[in-house]
Amino acid sequence: MRWVLRSKIHKATVTEADVEYVGSITIDKTLMEMVDLWPGEKVLVASNTSGARLETYVIEGEANSGEICMNGAAAHLIGPGEEIIIMGFELTDQPVQPKVILVDETNQFQRYLDG
Repeated sequence: MRWVLRSKIHKATVTEADVEYVGSITIDKTLMEMVDLWPGEKVLVASNTSGARLETYVIEGEANSGEICMNGAAAHLIGPGEEIIIMGFELTDQPVQPKVILVDETNQFQRYLDG
């Protein structure tokens, strides 16, 4: 069994950081569906801006809103305006073709990328 990349949102921009919220990352529902992320799923978030990396879980945001919000303790590490990569993984004994998308600075879908 191996952990392999299954889902990736590349070059997303954090739109909000809420340290008072009880943990997680809120992601636009449309983007979640495009890369097959589920509410409650564990994700790795890496900041292209600061180099910070953290694990958290997904909360579904409003569809087509462009919302990417760092919540709780994660908001201390990654803040508004930072460019991030959001990655979901799968434990499997078979190769997986990941769903990888590139978004623009307003978190709107641009195109699919090779995994």
